[in-house]
This record gives sequence, structure tokens and C-alpha cells, in this order.
Amino acid sequence: MIQDKHMMKFLRNNEIIKALILQIALSAIAAAFAYVWNLRFFFFTLGLSAIFLSIHTFVTYKRYRRIYDLSADIDSILHGDDIKISLEKYQEGELGILQNEIYKMTNRLREQKQQLQYDKIYLADLIADISHQIRTPLTSANLIVSSFSKPDIPYERRIELSRELLGLLTKIDWLVTSLLKMSGLDAGTVHLKKETIPAEQLVNEFTAPLMIPLELREQNLSVKAEGNFTGDIAWTAEAMGNILKNCMEHTPKGGTIDINASENALYTEIVISDSGSGIDKTDLPHIFERFYKGKNSDDKSFGIGLSLAGTIIRAQNGTVRAKNREPNGAVFTVRFYKTTV
Repeated sequence: MIQDKHMMKFLRNNEIIKALILQIALSAIAAAFAYVWNLRFFFFTLGLSAIFLSIHTFVTYKRYRRIYDLSADIDSILHGDDIKISLEKYQEGELGILQNEIYKMTNRLREQKQQLQYDKIYLADLIADISHQIRTPLTSANLIVSSFSKPDIPYERRIELSRELLGLLTKIDWLVTSLLKMSGLDAGTVHLKKETIPAEQLVNEFTAPLMIPLELREQNLSVKAEGNFTGDIAWTAEAMGNILKNCMEHTPKGGTIDINASENALYTEIVISDSGSGIDKTDLPHIFERFYKGKNSDDKSFGIGLSLAGTIIRAQNGTVRAKNREPNGAVFTVRFYKTTV
């Protein structure tokens, strides 16, 4: 039944019908000349033409079947069917010319399908994480707002609640802004600049906004910077500032934070180390993951700062690594490579 179906489609193909008509016409002309010349040669020519016509039709039909099967396989892939094409059966004749491109096409389609599936899962997880992170401060904000409706609330308490509400709204704003930045970097819609400045200037860029908090915490900052830095100054300053903030949060009053920047033929390196409590061994592999909060993290932390820093650094052909140092404290080593690594 399937064979008959293919044969009917084969015989309805305009190109095949034209080719058959042309061959029959040529065979008839050859037979006519043979008939005029010699009767026995006429029968020989007629038989030979019939054999050639049959062989050509059979070979053409087989080629047509292979092309039809190949197009059916490609159509199945395009419509999302999870099938595997055995390209070995298409190796013969002119179909072999298509084999390499079809193989690459099918692999590319499968990769795109897998990537789309991964993106869907990633987006769903990200939305769930964002919802969870925003829900907590929003719940607290709602409770504060409901407290304002009480008529007997003292003025001092109102001021205190107003400050708490402002703090919560500021955190939500920072969280949303950071997530938008990370999403832009992940999607490749952020165009990072390439500027060359002295490494000392970059260090000043990300330490200047934190000098007052450092002073209030009575923490000592030691800076040594040599060489140059090439990259996006604003984004890199934000990344390094987030790392510096993390060091500040885990360094006790009167502690020391050291920043060392240097350049060589391969990369520019910035090392930030502190004299704090260090990083728990179980946290070390995860501290640059989005929404990850270590055991010693502040309850107010969202687990965004280091993740954003890592995203910015990697987007500029850089690497970031964290480890503990003896006798105490943490060390963050950031390298911006001058060539692709």
C-alpha cells in the first residue's frame, strides 16, 4: 500500500513525466530509423530502448524514494519530533552532497531545542527566586503600612516605622536594579566599553563611595596599585565595589582590608583580602551563585552582590576566585585577561 502511494506520487511528478516523455519520444525516433534501415535491427533497438527506459525509471524511482524519505525526516525534526536520522543510507550518488549540511543542520536544531528548554527552566527558576526574594521585604513593608493605620501609635514609633519602610523600599529597588543588570549581561544586551586607565584610578573609583562606611566601621584600608586596566570602568567599579562590601561586612571593627593591583603581559590582577572571619568551606564553591547566602551572611543579604560581580567580571574576559588565608580572613583574586582564555 505504501509502495503504491509512493509510486502514485512518483508518476504525478511533472519533472519525471517530462523526462519519461522525452525518453519515449527519443526511443520512438530511434526505432523508426531502425525500422527503415533493417527490420531485425528495429526489434533490437526497440528492446534495448525498453530496457534502458525501465532501468532509468527504476533508478530514478529509487532516488525519488530516498529524497522523499530524507525530506520526511527533516520535516519531522522541524516539527519537533525527537527522532534520529541515519544518514548512512543517504551516502550514495548526488544525495551524498547533502549529507554534511543536513548533519550539521540536524545537530544545530537539536542544540537550539536543548538551549530553549534550558532557557525556559532557567527563566522559571529565576522568576521563582525573584518572587521569593521580593516577597519577604514586601511582606514586612505591608505590615509597617498597616501599623500606620492605628490611631494610637506614638509619633516616635511612626518615625521609626518610616525609617524601616524606607530601608525596605531601598532594598527592593536595589534588588530589582541588580537583577535587571544581571539579566542584561546574561542576554548580551549590555555593551561593555573598553577603556585603558591606570589601575590606581580604577581602585579609587570603587573605594571612594565606601570610604565613609569604612571610617564608621573603624576599618583600615591599604591600597597598592601599579600598571593599567583595560575594560568598562563603571561596570568594573561596581563589581569590585560589591566584593569590597562583602569584605567589609565580614571584617570586624578595627580590621584591615588590603587591595593590591598589578599588571603583566597576560592580565591585570586585583586582589582584595581582609582580616575577617573568612569563608566557610561549604560556602566557597557557591558564593558567586545567584541568591546564595553563606552561613555567616547577614540576614539582610539577598545573595546578589557577589553574583553580579562575577557576571560583570566574566563578561569582560575575566576570572574571579575566592579562598581563605592564614591565619584568618578571605582573599578575592580577580584577573582581567588581555587575550581570550
